[in-house]
Amino acid sequence: MEFRHLVYFVTIVEQSTYTRAATVLHVSQPSLSAAIKKLENEVGLTLIKRNTRSLEVTSEGKILYQEAKKLLNHYQHVSKEMIRLKEQGPLELTIGLIESSNFWVPKILKQFQKEYQDAHIKLLEILSLTDVEKALTNFDIHLAITNQNLNNDTIETLPIYEEKLVAVLPQGHNLQDHTELTIYDLKDETFIICKEGFQTREDILYAFAKSGIQPMIQFEIERFETACRLVIEGLGITVVPENYVKNTVHSDYHIKHINNSHLSRSVYLAYEKNRYLPPIVLKFIGLVEEFFKQ
Repeated sequence: MEFRHLVYFVTIVEQSTYTRAATVLHVSQPSLSAAIKKLENEVGLTLIKRNTRSLEVTSEGKILYQEAKKLLNHYQHVSKEMIRLKEQGPLELTIGLIESSNFWVPKILKQFQKEYQDAHIKLLEILSLTDVEKALTNFDIHLAITNQNLNNDTIETLPIYEEKLVAVLPQGHNLQDHTELTIYDLKDETFIICKEGFQTREDILYAFAKSGIQPMIQFEIERFETACRLVIEGLGITVVPENYVKNTVHSDYHIKHINNSHLSRSVYLAYEKNRYLPPIVLKFIGLVEEFFKQ
């Protein structure tokens, strides 16, 4: 397959018509049609149906589009990366974060900055499974610190630590004087929990299911900060990573350990396998691994 033909095909799919695609590509429609026909002959599949007034991409064409888009994104990224390396060196690092990583990431960055004083660093909060995978495969971030269980052949995941999940109770709660709780203590509580697509939700529901309990979920949220604010207002209880709350001022709520071996989550360092990782990224990965080996 010619790279140029893949560019043509992706553009046609995204523009929905040959006319608009030809305009964007600055080629004639006959040349564009001939290129796509040649591509179809090479792969031995029909990629675009032409028997209707509107353009229709076949199921095979949709698969090729998804894979070709990844290839084009990678090509564009490498091209830009090589130009940037030539002109100014590898001075940019973009990291996707979960909320509970805030307790240790600044410590890594302090060490990191000793070697890369002029580096431009972007820290983006990326929480859901879909968002993490999309950010990595589209090269929006160099790497992700995530608790998502990524089952993706193109993404490398390095487990870095386990963290316990703890209960957060409002002031005046009847369990606030307990030193430690069990899941059974929480079976009749109103729950504030992450929405579907978040691994922490799955971890919590799994632990409850193992104990034969169905939690009463009333509020679904994306951020632990929101969950804690709702707890403060007495709207329910929540379960969050211990690392998220243990270093914060929490006079408005109570943090309680839960005696259950299943209530924990794994945190990973994840990056795209097929992407060029400049030395600045590899340095950060090395510092993270070293930090958690101590």
